Amino acid sequence: MDDRQRYDRATAGLEAPFAILDLAAMRANAADLVRRAASKPIRVASKSIRSRPLLERVLAMDGFQGIMAFTLPEALWLAGHGFTDILVAYPTADRHALATLAADPDTARRITVTIDSAAHLDFIDAAVAHVHQRAEIRTCLDIDAAYLALGGRFRAGALRSPVREPDQAADLAAGIAKRPGFRLAGVMAYESQIAGLGDDPPGNAAYTRLIRLMQARSARELILRRGRVVNAVRQYTDLEFVNGGGTGSVERTVREKAITEVAAGSGLFHPRLFDFYRRFTGRPAALFALPVVRRPDMETVTVLGGGYPASGSAGPSRLPQPYLPAGLRYAPDEGAGEVQTPLIGQAAAELRIGDRVWFRHAKAGEMCERFDALHLVDGDTLVETVPTYRGEGQTFL
Repeated sequence: MDDRQRYDRATAGLEAPFAILDLAAMRANAADLVRRAASKPIRVASKSIRSRPLLERVLAMDGFQGIMAFTLPEALWLAGHGFTDILVAYPTADRHALATLAADPDTARRITVTIDSAAHLDFIDAAVAHVHQRAEIRTCLDIDAAYLALGGRFRAGALRSPVREPDQAADLAAGIAKRPGFRLAGVMAYESQIAGLGDDPPGNAAYTRLIRLMQARSARELILRRGRVVNAVRQYTDLEFVNGGGTGSVERTVREKAITEVAAGSGLFHPRLFDFYRRFTGRPAALFALPVVRRPDMETVTVLGGGYPASGSAGPSRLPQPYLPAGLRYAPDEGAGEVQTPLIGQAAAELRIGDRVWFRHAKAGEMCERFDALHLVDGDTLVETVPTYRGEGQTFL
């Protein structure tokens, strides 16, 4: 029985659209991430999962420890449901959430917020000034991990922290050490130009060679600079963790002595954008089904909805992939639509009104913003249905 038959059988009682998670595929992906991490713990990126019950499942697996959250309200919500060791990986400007954090010592011990400037510390101080007996705020210093060349005229990597060099990090660490109400608990540096950029893209061979060259040089530069940054910061505090990497760079990042843990999340679902890496091969685990509602001609079917683009630079790579049955593609003049999506190709000939077309999202957790639940499939059996963040009434963005 092929995957399409398994999924159709397991979900025969459901009305599309809906989303599923193939548990066997997720378990295989998790095991491979743990193998690649080589005994260093993996902090689960909740942005890529967006389901509280699934986070619990993943953290129950060997090799996974802690959560990398994407907003402070999310972290507070997770802490209220018993999760601990939560790193909010992006700075926050939410005054109410900061005041809530500072007012609860137990919650404050569970959550670490990210900063990259003294301005963040000033903002937090102002936001919690009215809190009586405020708790100590745990902080993590975010370091720019991008690759620069040609005197800074070339940059590869996300525009994140202004802190790049060891002396900059040391100055900020020294300021935190002297400032009442704060503790510097960790350092993080996310090398998006390696972890989030596939080194085996289809098509342009010259572009592929440039990506691989850039990534090799970036990795060499970062292993030295990140180590120096961490050593400089350790002069002012006993760091509890140094976080780096992502699904696409796990085996590279864990080789650095300075790194104590890696982050990963997308690799558990293995969305479309993670097909283009040489170092690992995952199994598609998260999919959504859309029903066929029209047949304009023998080689075209139209499905309900489907306009679920991923964040990032706009383009075809950000669209969901028509996955099963194989051989379907978007109509070039229409693409993925909000209300309906025409699909063309020989595979359309076998589809009838009411049949399902199975899609993969370009990214992992963003699919969960479209659905209230994930239906968990094991083999050809639907074993459980769990809510997404959206299904629990939480958006956080």
